[in-house]
Amino acid sequence: MSNRLREALHTAATDVPAYPVYERALATARRSRRRGALAAGAALVLVALAGLVLPSGRTPDVDQAASADAALPDRIALPPIGTLHATDRPRLGPASVLFSGQAPRLQGWDEDGVVGIVSADSDHYRIMPVGYEAPAGEKVLLSPDGRYVARPAGSQDEPRIDIVDLVAGRTRRLPSMVADSVSTIPLAWSPDGGHLVVRDDKPVAFTGATYTSVLSIVTLGGDRWTQFADGAQEAHFGSAVAFARDGTRLAYQYGRTVAVADLDGREISSFGLPTESWLGGKGAWTEDGALTLVTRQGGSTTWSLRRIDPRTGRDADPLRLPGVTGVTAIRLLGWAQDGSAVVVAYQPEPLSRDRFDQPLEMDKRTAYPNVRSVRVLALSPGAAAPRTVMTAPEQVLAVDVADDVISDGRIRDARPPGGVGGRFWFWTLLLTVLVTGVAAYRGREGLSRWIDDRRFRRAEGDRPRPDRAGPLPPGRHARRPDQHRHSG
Repeated sequence: MSNRLREALHTAATDVPAYPVYERALATARRSRRRGALAAGAALVLVALAGLVLPSGRTPDVDQAASADAALPDRIALPPIGTLHATDRPRLGPASVLFSGQAPRLQGWDEDGVVGIVSADSDHYRIMPVGYEAPAGEKVLLSPDGRYVARPAGSQDEPRIDIVDLVAGRTRRLPSMVADSVSTIPLAWSPDGGHLVVRDDKPVAFTGATYTSVLSIVTLGGDRWTQFADGAQEAHFGSAVAFARDGTRLAYQYGRTVAVADLDGREISSFGLPTESWLGGKGAWTEDGALTLVTRQGGSTTWSLRRIDPRTGRDADPLRLPGVTGVTAIRLLGWAQDGSAVVVAYQPEPLSRDRFDQPLEMDKRTAYPNVRSVRVLALSPGAAAPRTVMTAPEQVLAVDVADDVISDGRIRDARPPGGVGGRFWFWTLLLTVLVTGVAAYRGREGLSRWIDDRRFRRAEGDRPRPDRAGPLPPGRHARRPDQHRHSG
């Protein structure tokens, strides 16, 4: 081989880039580590997000059922879009108010009923999808201390009541013990929260065209189910139920009759109701053991409270409380420490076909189509007019308030949350992670080549070039910038 040919081959070899074996191996190792880190990071993100919204089976070490700062908010608002559910983390703790209605954010995606929940000592909101129209205070009930929510659940074949623990985030199921029952509805909590009065409806005819009601007292653990009232055909028991302050007696209404029974189901007394009067509600018992009725003054929409003897039904000492005017009905929630009666007042729907200044059953007066909104009022002794203690937006049509909040009588300035809730951010982040992951997986080959090319070009940029590598081989001369090549 001549020297000239040798020099030409050597020059050509120096111009050919060498395959970066080491760099390529490093790039492959880095790519594998990146994929593993991304997968682990995505898994951790999903676990962390799931931990925020999924219920836990562990009960907190500290019982948060009693809140020293519990108070009634002076107003409530609709829950934000994406509000966390009742059993999501972080736990809500005891609640002060339940509310329901037909506002858009209380209907759910498929127009099923949603119940809103407000914390006892803050403006934190939660929601509870029920699956059908279930008015707060009538079918969905808040326990006296605000810790539990009782709601109907199950199916016609297996009806039950769910007890949702707002502190622990767990749900306890109480299946109906009444034969042939097709629905089970909670009606009232005992003052200590240890018992529930429930109503079961069961068909009388095989076709199910008519039903009868059965009332029972159930322990919270479900280990005792005491039936104490079984109506005749089409009898509707428990349109209103109230426990006495000491928890040893309860009063319930069926038709135009009120009965008083003990916890074993034995009837103590019963009496008929005066015209245009109904058992007041869950707060019907006074501290001295009398019963309270809500009464409409004939030919008007003015309502007042009436005190009666629970043994005979006769009028007792009158109550010096103001009346409520311009509403479809009122329902007595309880009594504050200063002697004020706390009631929920139902504002009439202007487009309703019913006349509220004429005789009308209570369940019609509080039905959703007949109500525009609700307010919570305090009727103070000797006052000239009711005092509004809580307002609600239109189409919030039913509320329930914890007994402890009512008796304490504290009211706080509320600042309901705005914007969007935690579940909105959870699903947004989850969708972003999934879309990014799918896009990265589908374009993984092109992404890997792009990353490797960048690393290769960076490595080549750091490699010395031939014109900067030192003196030329023998026989090679540097060409001046102004020197041109000529053929010949």
